[in-house]
This record gives sequence, structure tokens and C-alpha cells, in this order.
Amino acid sequence: MISRRRLLLGVGASLFSVQTGSLFAEQDVIPLWPEQPPGGGGPSGALHINKSGSWSNIVSPSIQRFLPEAPNGEAVLIAAGGGYRWIGMGREAWPVARWLNSMGYTAYVLSYRLPGEKWHAGPLAALQDAQRAIRLIRAIDHSVHALGFSAGAHLLGMAAARPGYASYAPQDALDMLTASVDSIGLIYPIITLEAPWNHTTTHRMLAGKHATPEQEAAWSIENFVTAAYPPTFLAQARDDRVSPPQNSLIMREICRRKGVPVEWIEIDKGGHGFGLGAAGTPAAIWDRAYALWLRSRQHQRRPMLTFTM
Repeated sequence: MISRRRLLLGVGASLFSVQTGSLFAEQDVIPLWPEQPPGGGGPSGALHINKSGSWSNIVSPSIQRFLPEAPNGEAVLIAAGGGYRWIGMGREAWPVARWLNSMGYTAYVLSYRLPGEKWHAGPLAALQDAQRAIRLIRAIDHSVHALGFSAGAHLLGMAAARPGYASYAPQDALDMLTASVDSIGLIYPIITLEAPWNHTTTHRMLAGKHATPEQEAAWSIENFVTAAYPPTFLAQARDDRVSPPQNSLIMREICRRKGVPVEWIEIDKGGHGFGLGAAGTPAAIWDRAYALWLRSRQHQRRPMLTFTM
């Protein structure tokens, strides 16, 4: 029997195909949870997709798998931004997935629950989805690199910092796998929710308007970075007015202090949300640097794990 959530996911996928003419049907869509996500709740109806391809009304969190013609044996989990209010699939996630495919990487695009959509897990819902997605990919491809943008960078950055955090009760044998990643790319990221950098939409959606300093600290990635944090790549523009560039500075400094390998690409001009960056602009340099950096990480992947589904 097909569950209601899986059926609604299929309806949303069909709607996306009609609206954009995309070859969406060629991609695998893998639900994250056997039935209801932990805690239950959530929105009803079909997936909402705006003209730019951003998603909201996430009824069934999932990963879309984009397969390259010549796989190199490595997988990258992508999380687009949107301030935890929507997910920028059209401008960030899908173009990046196809770009990674062109270099042989299998790309997984994360559709995560949004905390303002009545999930009983509240702010934890997206982190639960990220941890589950990492475990799912490990069961399929064994290696997992993570690449996040804006709020998506916050989500994957927090998941990378807290792989052992039990954000949900185990659902099945899959949850026995590690939720750690082999490397992480953070592009124009939200890192801290602490003052004076606590005026982002991410702060409002996760910590709330009247958050205490303790609540802000609990959602700030820098407070959870240890020497075990994965090798980190950062890219951000100096003129980013949505995510203050101090976010990348904070992350670079904590990585250095903890002995975590870190690469930082500072872009002169690009603002926020530039994705791959328009050709010929300063923002277009980060992808080439990341490609070289990611290739250097492939030789340091973790031991292969086996799993039977």
C-alpha cells in the first residue's frame, strides 16, 4: 500500500514536471522515513513550488538522487537555503547537482521539513531529516560529502558538528549507521545565531524572536565544533547583507583553533544566494576551487560500511 505522504510527494513531483518541463521523472526520489517523520504533524496538501523552483509545504521529506554518466564512487548531499521558510531547489540545489554530476559525483538533494509548517518536532525537524539523509546515503554509496547554502549550510553544518546527537528515536536498522560526513562545503552560510549576528531569518525560525542567549547558543554551529569536525570549505561574498560575512570568519577561526582543515574563499562581490555564480562574475570562482578541494578529499574517505536494506 502506498502511504498518503508518498502519494502526495508523487503529486508534487508531477506538478513540478508540468510547471518547468524538467526531466524530474528521471531522478530517484527516496523518502527519508518509512511512514510519518518522528513526532508527526506537518502540513497537508500538495507540495508548493514557486516560479523560481523553491519548495515549501514539505509533506514528505526526501532525497532526490541525481546520477552521473560516469560515477566516481563519491556522493554529495546538497541542502539549499531559504531561511528555513522554503528550499531553493531551482536556483541552488538542482544546478549544483547537475554540475557535480558532470564531474562524476552522485548528487543527493535534500528536501527537509520546515519548522514553521506545524511539525511536532519543531526546530528539530530539519536536523532529524539531515541526519537520516546522511545515514541513507551511507547505506547506498558509503561515502558522504555535504554541501550547503545559506540556511541549508546551517543545517548540514549542525548535522556535521553533532553526528552522535540523538535528535530522534531510532526508526529501523538504518539508524545504526553513523551520521557523520567526510567533508563539508558551506556556501554563504549561517553559522551563528548569537548576538550581534542574530538578526537572520534562520534565527527567527529556529530560536524565535525572544530567544535567550542559551537558546541562541544551542543553535550556533561554532559551539559544537571539535577536532573531529570534517574538513571544511567556506565561500562567502564581502557584500553579503543576508548572512553577515562574519559567519564564515567565525567558522574559519573555530576550525583553525580545533585543528580542523579549513579552506576559505573570500569573494569581493556577489551578495547572497548566488548559487553557482553567473559566468564572468567574482561569485563564479568558488565552484572551481571547491571542485579541486573536494577531489583532494576523496583519498581520505572513511572505511567502507556494509548495510543490507
